[in-house]
Amino acid sequence: MSQIGSVSVEISVLLGRSQMPIQQFLRMGRGAVIPLDTGEDDQVWILANNHPIARGDVIIQGDRVAVSITGPADANEFFAAA
Repeated sequence: MSQIGSVSVEISVLLGRSQMPIQQFLRMGRGAVIPLDTGEDDQVWILANNHPIARGDVIIQGDRVAVSITGPADANEFFAAA
């Protein structure tokens, strides 16, 4: 087996960000809603090992949620928004 086949990469999708005091977070219970800094039609960030690699759109197909890749990510833009 090729060594590249044994490399693990964690892929995650960032829908948005939120800042709140830790006390507020700790008071939240089941069903609490955390507001994000993005809108319904905004693109999401696709991360590989927590590094931005692409942008995408969320697609809902029946009871499944998917992400369609729309282009490469601008790492400078990602880290500037943090």
